Amino acid sequence: MELESKYILSLVGTRNATSYGKDCTENLIQELSQVLPEVLIVSGLAYGIDIYAHRSSLKCNLPTVAVLAHGLDRIYPYVHRQVAVDMLEKGGLLTEFPSGTNPDKPNFVKRNRIVAGLSDATVVVESASKGGSLITADIAFSYGRDVFAFPGKTKDLQSQGCNQLIRKNKAGLITSAEDLISAMCWDIKRKKEVVQGQLFFEGDEESGRVMNVLHTSRETHINQLVQDLQMPVYQLSGILFELEMNGYIKVLPGNMYQLV
Repeated sequence: MELESKYILSLVGTRNATSYGKDCTENLIQELSQVLPEVLIVSGLAYGIDIYAHRSSLKCNLPTVAVLAHGLDRIYPYVHRQVAVDMLEKGGLLTEFPSGTNPDKPNFVKRNRIVAGLSDATVVVESASKGGSLITADIAFSYGRDVFAFPGKTKDLQSQGCNQLIRKNKAGLITSAEDLISAMCWDIKRKKEVVQGQLFFEGDEESGRVMNVLHTSRETHINQLVQDLQMPVYQLSGILFELEMNGYIKVLPGNMYQLV
């Protein structure tokens, strides 16, 4: 496996992931794959957020590494065996335990320090008030590594740990890949071509509509774009982020956007 990637990110979280946690994981990795195709995703092959992170990475053609809590002569849980096999093609499996070691509970705590230590940053997607992902976050914090967390509703059990990390200033709040990239000051290669309207734009239809509006109005607030395009803000935000990362537009203060 290749562990010398310029960008290495650990994704961890609860084994009892909700649809919110799954969506956060998949969206984050998909967005990263569009602007950082060399980013390496590290997790633990466990149920929940871990396996979503690995599967999403494979789907988006990103390298991904699993740190195991047992020997390489077995896979736990066994239902993730095929994912582990697929990871050998782009990523790999890593363990400090010799063959014959069972996936005993203390081993999972031990391996968390490797998950934290391998990465430039650790992202906690979902976590209850106690759990292994919080241990990983604490270890990463003690190593002086960056820690981030997705916030959740105050009453959601699987968001209590993330909210707690943010409240104690142990983790930065993120909601997207853009937040993460900005906080990490990662150098994104942007296209330098001057783009003038859809005539010179090669993209999907929805992105082209956004470009046409910006070409006409020059500087536009995101709320105005929502009205002009009759497009949900969550969909528009994703398109704007991709256009910005590809160097077609730039963000101005006050949620204003304009062509580059």
